[in-house]
Amino acid sequence: QVQLVESGGGLVQPGGSLRLSCAVSGFTLDYYAIGWFRQAPGKEREGVSCVSSSDGSTYYADSVKGRFTISSGNAKNMVYLQMNSLKPEDTAVYYCAAEYGWIRDPSRAAEFGSWGQGTQVTVSS
Repeated sequence: QVQLVESGGGLVQPGGSLRLSCAVSGFTLDYYAIGWFRQAPGKEREGVSCVSSSDGSTYYADSVKGRFTISSGNAKNMVYLQMNSLKPEDTAVYYCAAEYGWIRDPSRAAEFGSWGQGTQVTVSS
């Protein structure tokens, strides 16, 4: 059974950093795409970043380019999202998601079939 569990969220001041973790079980990351999405109150779920385990290619939303970095851990069942220079508009519940094979549009939530429960990130002074 595929499971994804996010952790690492919290309250941080503007300009600060957080690292989110996504622990996956029930499958290996080989040939899977892992995406990070976020959803703020009253807004649609937004694709933030994605990594394809098959070729290592990555995707970043324009709003986070240069500030966020997605990576896989030494343990093959972990994916991370390093978030630097955080802004109040980054406040949202962050989700990791997984899908086997090639993802046509990594920004689109409908491309992913398995989801974690989410972790809250709040950027505020």
